[in-house]
This record gives sequence, structure tokens and C-alpha cells, in this order.
Amino acid sequence: MIHAYRGELLSVAQDPRDAPGAVRHEADGLLVIEDGVVIARGAYADLAKRYADIPVETLPGLVVPGFIDAHVHYPQTDRIASHGEQLLDWLDRHIFPAEKAFVDKAHADVVAAFFLDELLRNGTTSALVFPTVHEQSVDALFEAALERRMRIVSGKVLMDMGPEGLKDTVASGRAETEALIRRWRGRGRLGYAVTPRFALASSDTQLADAGALLAEHPDVLMHTHLAENVHECAAVAARFPEAADYLDAYDRFGLVTPRSVFAHGIHLSERACSRLHESGAGIAVCPSSNLFLGSGFFNFGQADKHKLRLGLGTDVGAGTSFSMLYTAGLAYQAALAREERLDPFRALWLATAGSAALLHIGDKVGALEVGQEADFAVLDPAATPLMARRTREADLAERLFALQILGDDRAVARTYVLGQCAWQRP
Repeated sequence: MIHAYRGELLSVAQDPRDAPGAVRHEADGLLVIEDGVVIARGAYADLAKRYADIPVETLPGLVVPGFIDAHVHYPQTDRIASHGEQLLDWLDRHIFPAEKAFVDKAHADVVAAFFLDELLRNGTTSALVFPTVHEQSVDALFEAALERRMRIVSGKVLMDMGPEGLKDTVASGRAETEALIRRWRGRGRLGYAVTPRFALASSDTQLADAGALLAEHPDVLMHTHLAENVHECAAVAARFPEAADYLDAYDRFGLVTPRSVFAHGIHLSERACSRLHESGAGIAVCPSSNLFLGSGFFNFGQADKHKLRLGLGTDVGAGTSFSMLYTAGLAYQAALAREERLDPFRALWLATAGSAALLHIGDKVGALEVGQEADFAVLDPAATPLMARRTREADLAERLFALQILGDDRAVARTYVLGQCAWQRP
């Protein structure tokens, strides 16, 4: 079945810092979709005659690729905005108790459904998601994602040194990981990630086994945390005194590869950055949670000097919003704190094609190019009276920047998955 949509189209397929012509914009564009895949995109005037027999729906607002959240925790949804702690104490006080409830599949089902609906309400159509140590937490998420036809990557958390109720073993972690890969591989738009929680939560034996799992399954990602908080970094240095730095603690176990996605990376050595570049691993930048937990500001200048692969993540529940628009605005502020100026088009790239490339799904989503899956969001620059006033005479860059600084879920008018409307603002 063919659908055609007319509207203002904007995407950034490559990092505009490296590719000045990466911004693609049709002020009056036509997007033609067949069976959920883009088959034509261009100026309406150029394509209208070719598709004259296809009914055209006009979309009000700015049409961008569906956002791709490169790091988010669905079991932490109910602990968003939890007061008073930095990372390690925050985990002990707020997060680990909440995650223990996911031993109950019914509870996991309810949270997973709410979580994915919240993503769609914020224009997010793909995500790399942390579940819990419980096998059923992954099943709940994947079942809900399959129902919504979303592109979700996830995998059972490995943590044999976790607290009671959130602890597996090397053997059970491997067995459950392999069972989940067999159960979900190739279904819908789902992908798997080997997921050690972080270096402090797993024994050396389990970290080595995670590296072995990654090597044995070349179609899966590796997803974990890296250099988020100075106290965490100090604890890792004490635990692994032989490691050159935090990244090396993972590298020793085969966990630093082109398929590795590390969340945060805000306290990285120059050596670690060189190794990240050499390996092809990348960083999911999470400015909201970094600010909320008092962890620091990501160093875009350092990352660009080393040409690191980057994406953008909300990191809910330490992150305080599901909105990738809001998160992009905080990324701008985090960059400016280090005297870097994050261009709004580059911020859009981070939230779409940059994250897609980081998750190894850039051939499928992220740029609304011909041959890609038709996931997109319709943004309303006049969603609030203030936004309307600020953008009424603004050019494209100013409108996009205002959406990132002033926008949130209210600025998302509609979200489309595979060319069909999956959420619409009431």
C-alpha cells in the first residue's frame, strides 16, 4: 500500500561538522511510502506529477526522522525525578529497589507498555534500552515493541555482583542471554544487546563471558556504562588497579568493539578516547542525567578531536525527560559549558542519524532517505504561545533551535511508525 505525505521535510544524514552538505530540507516536500518504506522524497513540485494518482495527506509542522534514543532504562520509568543522590547512592536508594519488582512479569508488562507509549508521545521510534537482570523484563519489552512495530534493541542485564534480588550467576546470565537471542532474533524490528550493567556489577569471570557472548554472536551489540561519575571512576580504578583506565577495564575482557555502545563517557582519558576511535566503539551522550546526578558535562571538543562515534540518549530515569528535543537542548548547554557551540542541525543529527549509526541501524532509519523505514515525527514550532512567538519570523535554524531549547513532548504533533500514525496529540 502506498501513502504520500506533503509537508516541510528536514533530516541530517551525516554529521554536519564533517559533511557541510548533510542537511536536507524541502520547504514544500513530498514523502512517498510503500509498505512502510520510503520510495520517494523530494520537492513537491518535482514529484507531484509522478504520484498524481496517490492521495496526498498534508502534514502541518516540521517533519523530521523519528528520534532514536541511544540509551534509556525502561524499568526506571517510575523512579524518574528521585531526589538527593549522585550515581552510586542513587542506584542503591532509588533504582535497585524499583528494579527488583521486575521479577513479576505482569509488572514488567505494564511498565513496558507505558514506557513505549511515552517514547512515541515524544516522537521517539527507536531506542537502545536497558531492562533488568530478569529474563522476563526483556520479554515484556520485546512483546510490547513488537505490538507497536517499533525498532527496539535490548538485552538482559548481567550483574552477578548485584544486590540480592538483582543478581544472576555467570551460568544463568549466559543461559538466559542465549535463550533470549534464540527467542527474539529476527522478529519484527527487534535487536539484541549483550548488557553488563557496568564494570562494578560483574565479576571478572562474567565480564569475560560477556566478551565471549559478544564474539559468538556477531549480530548483537554490547551496551553498558562508562566513566559517568567521578566516584564511580574511583571505584573502578580501585577494583581494577591493573587497568590503564575505565575503558581498559572493559577492553581486557573483549568488550570494546565496533558494536560497543557506552553510555556517558564524560570522564575519559586521552588514551581511552584514542582507543574508542581505534576500536570503532561509540558513546551515547546523556546530558540530562549527567546534570541531574551532578556527574559533569560531556566534552564534545575532546570527542571531536578523536573523531568519536556519538549518539544521544535520554537516560531515563536519571534523565528527567523522555523528550529528545529537550535532551538536545541540554546537549547544547553542556557543550557551551565547555565553550563548544553545538549547532542545532548537529543536535538533530545526534538525535536521529547519529544515534542510528551508533546502534548499527543507520541503513534502516534515521534520515528518511529512499529505502529507509518510514519512521518520522511531526513537530509543531507553535506548540505553546511562547514557541509560536519566538518562531513566527524565524529561519529554519532558529526554529529548530527554539524547538530544542523550548520544546518537549508538547511540540510533537504526531509520530509515525512505518508510515502509519502511531500517536497523535489530542
